[in-house]
Parts: sequence; structure tokens; C-alpha cells
Amino acid sequence: MTLSVSAQEVDSVIYKQIDTVALQMDIYYPEQMEAGRDYPAMVFFFGGGWNGGSVSQFEPHARYLSKRGIVCFLADYRVRSRQKTTPFESLMDAKSAIRYIRKNAARFRIDPDQLIASGGSAGGHLAAATALVQPYNESTDDLSVSCVPNALVLFNPVIDNGPGGYGFERIGEHFYAFSPLHNIRAGAPPTIFFLGTEDRLIPVATGEYYQTVMEKVGSRCDLHLYEGAGHGFFNYRSPEFYYHTVLETDKFLESLGYLEGEPTLRLKVE
Repeated sequence: MTLSVSAQEVDSVIYKQIDTVALQMDIYYPEQMEAGRDYPAMVFFFGGGWNGGSVSQFEPHARYLSKRGIVCFLADYRVRSRQKTTPFESLMDAKSAIRYIRKNAARFRIDPDQLIASGGSAGGHLAAATALVQPYNESTDDLSVSCVPNALVLFNPVIDNGPGGYGFERIGEHFYAFSPLHNIRAGAPPTIFFLGTEDRLIPVATGEYYQTVMEKVGSRCDLHLYEGAGHGFFNYRSPEFYYHTVLETDKFLESLGYLEGEPTLRLKVE
């Protein structure tokens, strides 16, 4: 089984400067954008345990979804291996990225009220935390600009940082304020959540509990479980899982009114 993702011109901007560190995001635009139209936006945060990772992880997703009509952003953020930082700085950067996109909506030709945050593993944590976690804002951010996305697309996200959850040894007692699972509240954005049943980091029970709490506060949470799949199952290197998760993402965004028409992604069986 194979998938083909065609070449596409990419723009880049620096969205944040901290001392000598310049954080960049790559931008994928829809082809032949209509004059006077504002498009949905989607920002992706890569996985890697807040330790490493690359924006290239979600490049195939951005290429496809931009062709479907979404302006897609692949945002870099500080990690331990490169900047000797903690998960708290990673979250500050994710919030800064969303504020930058929303503040520059006219420049990017996007609708600031149709902003989707997405990510995998620790990047999934960042996406969810921008929506749910109130502290950990960069002192230089314009807090009058909301960092809360309008929808979430989460790929085996690290949503429990409490005792027994991922990252507790680094987060410690701050988990009460840092862990998305512990901060779900009314108004949480509609969410789609992808998880493998053999994920060694995020138990199925955790995903199911997250969905239960979301529904209790009146928010939508579509949980999709993939039998036998482990952590990172959704990546492009696994064509079948990539295809099915992106297809469900497409349907989810269409149900919210962010996309129109049938999905165009095709899986070739060889």
C-alpha cells in the first residue's frame, strides 16, 4: 500500500524570538485561493516527548489538508535536546504560535474563528493544552489575543500528566495546571482523538475517560481506536493507518463546516 504526496511550494515565517532562538513555522496554502475569501487554519505540533522531534512529521498531513482548502502551519517549538528547555516552555511556544497565527489572520488569509490545533504524542498534549490549560503564557505574548483553538485533532496525545501518566517525573505537582485531562471544562473545543489499542504510553482507558469527561461538560469528543496499533501508528510511514486517520480527520472537519465535498485522499493497494 502506498500514498503519494506531491511537491508544493512552502512559505516560512519566524513567529517568535527568544534571545538567540528564532522559532519558525512552515506554511502550506491551498492552491488557487479565491480573492476575498478567508480560509480555515490548522497548526500542527510534532511529537517527541518535549525532548526532540521535527516539523516534518506532519508535512504529509499539511500537504493534503491544504489542497483540501485549509491553510496549514507546521510550528517549531523549544525542546530539551536543542534548547535545554522544559515542557513548560514548549507549551508557552505553542500558545505563542496560535496567537501569532490569529493576530496575523489577514496576512495569512484565514478565518481566526476557524483555527484547528493538532499534534501527536507530546505535540498532541500541546494542542490540547492550548485549549484547556490557562497558565504558562510567554511574558511577551499579547494576551488579548486568544490562544484557544476552535477545534482539536489529536493523534495519541499525552493528555494525562498526573501520577501514572506520561511525563509526571518532569511535571511533578504542576500537573494540576498542566495536564489537559485535569483541566477539561465547559466550552472545550470539539475534538477528534486517535489512539492505538497497544499504545504503551497512553492506555485506552485514559482515552475513554477523556472522552467521558468531555461529554460530561457538553463538548464533542470522537474517539477512534485502532486495534493492535502502537504509539505513533498514524505517521506517514504506516500508509494504511495514515490514510484512515487523515480520512477521519477530513470527515470531522467537514462535519464542523471547515471543509466541503468528498475527501480526495486515495490509498493505492499494490
